[in-house]
Amino acid sequence: MILSDLNTIEGRRYPARRWTQQLVGGAAAIQAKNFALGFVTLEPNGGQVPWHNQEQEEVYFVIEGTAEMCLGTERQTLTSGQAAYIPCGVFHQISNMGSMPLKMIYCYGPAGDVAHWQQELAGTLPKAGVEVPALPAGAYPQCTEKPVG
Repeated sequence: MILSDLNTIEGRRYPARRWTQQLVGGAAAIQAKNFALGFVTLEPNGGQVPWHNQEQEEVYFVIEGTAEMCLGTERQTLTSGQAAYIPCGVFHQISNMGSMPLKMIYCYGPAGDVAHWQQELAGTLPKAGVEVPALPAGAYPQCTEKPVG
């Protein structure tokens, strides 16, 4: 039996104020061809997975907290216990709108890295409304800050 233990996975911190721990895929002990799975903590007051798209379809499941979810031209609040489906190729972003950390799970398939992780670390994320479609009206701004250090 192969196990991934969230308590022992160091994970990675990203400039948009999130901590991602891969449970399936990437550097995780469990490897699958058809999906990747991870646990994400978004810091309070705006920690996010910035505006991006990818070839894989994906689901975000909010375990704890309140988020603003942007998907294409839609913007909606997600709370604990809600999941959002993200079709292939559609731009999306999720931001923590609460004063406590937001905890969520992502699952996408097929497995494999998604480009926005490396783009965010390199400070090269395409900017909403400039290089890629705009965020929905009134949305929390996309984090495009370059990493410090």
